[in-house]
Amino acid sequence: MEPQDSPGLTLNPERFRASGANVLHIANALVSSWEEIQQAIAPVIGARGVAALYERSLHLTRTQHPWMVAVSEPTKLEMNLPALKTLLLQQDCATAAAGGTAHMQKFYEVLSTLIGPSLSDGLLRFIWEKSTNGPTTLDNTSI
Repeated sequence: MEPQDSPGLTLNPERFRASGANVLHIANALVSSWEEIQQAIAPVIGARGVAALYERSLHLTRTQHPWMVAVSEPTKLEMNLPALKTLLLQQDCATAAAGGTAHMQKFYEVLSTLIGPSLSDGLLRFIWEKSTNGPTTLDNTSI
């Protein structure tokens, strides 16, 4: 499946800005989505499998978004979401949204090569649909 054919995640920074959101809201939305991805995918490939795909997709994303290299490689095989959030908070809204979106898109592509696009779509569809609706609240903990 070509990347443009996948359901994908698109965080629109203009939509966030129009609702009064800032980079903190984008970072919170991305971290929340990663937590949901982990919950959805771990029963299929295990928590370590999700972490391995997270790291692989992060590595692939760094070619187009070199600033993401600052996300530290964990010593244990786990998703380092606090490091990702810290890095996202250092970016402007558009950069954070573009890098975060690219990272999740790469994750989808890598996952699809392992379990197929149909199963990937089924497992991640609710996350993609929720993310494209933009922020639903402007608190500092979640979107």
